Amino acid sequence: GGRGVDLILDMVGGEYVARNLAALALEGRLVQVGLMGGEAAPIDFRRILTQRLTLTRSTLRPGSDAEKGAIADALRREVWPLLERGRVKPFVYRTFSLEQAADAHRLMESSEHVGKIVLTT
Repeated sequence: GGRGVDLILDMVGGEYVARNLAALALEGRLVQVGLMGGEAAPIDFRRILTQRLTLTRSTLRPGSDAEKGAIADALRREVWPLLERGRVKPFVYRTFSLEQAADAHRLMESSEHVGKIVLTT
């Protein structure tokens, strides 16, 4: 409905941060989980303040096995049911057959997509 999204989990960072902030709804949350696109990004603090946005981060790498196990358990308990009921859905940008894997890879390398690129058998 043009209001934006409530939550973005971003693995890219870099130049994606500005786009992500622009895509958030009022009181939306951006969780940075990776920096594949770079560590530095211009941030529009006026947008963060006026839209009451939350920008936070999460990383598993330094956590203990016990912490990672607890996160996996919570994911199964709290998130998987939402996926199963269709309340939370990944955004699929485009689907390719396995025979088109090279085309899918070119699209991924171009960074012209937003969302998931899916290969089907």
